[in-house]
Amino acid sequence: MTATTVRDDGAAAPWRTPEFTERLRAVAEERYHDRHPFNIRMHQGELTPDELRRWIANRFHYQRHIPVKDALILAKLDEPALRRAWLRRIQDHDGTADGEGGIERWLRLGEAAGLDRPALWDASRVLPGVRFAVEGYVTFCRLRPALDAVAASLTELSAPGLMRRRIAAFERHYPWIDADGLAYFRARIGQGGRDSEEALALVQAWARTRRQQERAVAALAFKCEVLWALLDAVDQGGRVNSGGVVDQGAGADDGAGVDQGAGVAQGRGPRDPASGP
Repeated sequence: MTATTVRDDGAAAPWRTPEFTERLRAVAEERYHDRHPFNIRMHQGELTPDELRRWIANRFHYQRHIPVKDALILAKLDEPALRRAWLRRIQDHDGTADGEGGIERWLRLGEAAGLDRPALWDASRVLPGVRFAVEGYVTFCRLRPALDAVAASLTELSAPGLMRRRIAAFERHYPWIDADGLAYFRARIGQGGRDSEEALALVQAWARTRRQQERAVAALAFKCEVLWALLDAVDQGGRVNSGGVVDQGAGADDGAGVDQGAGVAQGRGPRDPASGP
């Protein structure tokens, strides 16, 4: 990466597009949740059935809110062409008819793992840390400008590779889950690659000043922290809390959990994805 240059007015000059892109890709690669210990154990085949079900059930709380955050982003877009393109993301998850879309495919993953649909839809069983992380991300997309919200979605840059590794891991280590239940992961390989390239082009076009570029990088780092905090909560969900009670969360018989997602609110992510343009 190049040294900082300063304009005549004293402000830092914007990074050239290749360097800006490199910085974004570096965040997506180095801070993505594929490096989280829980995901590593998942891909190495070390999760118990209860741990895997807890992840599927709690992650569904995130999945069901993806079209919600995308609707909030869509409302910020001024051009019809941009809205039409972003609308496709909502349709990818909600489907265009009953029985279609990514949410439906995740429900089928849950069923393949032995979870029923009412349990998956029951938000009261979600671990508090997971709920906190998801609400933090949705609120971020509601309150921040379009640049920040779209930049946060660039975790998709790393998603296709993760989906490929996950499919291989499930087929090898968790054969008790029917192969049809992996349809969500297969669909996201192509969708994630397409979505990330479209979002990257928008961020490159919109972030014209150094401050805007830094906001975009910070927004992406924040999203990585959201995903990491979600996994923190799931990972801690089966451990004994200070009262001697095992916290299971959704996906187990007893749904109570402790808040493990404080990292999002306490500043584990960037300190200033909340400042305006």
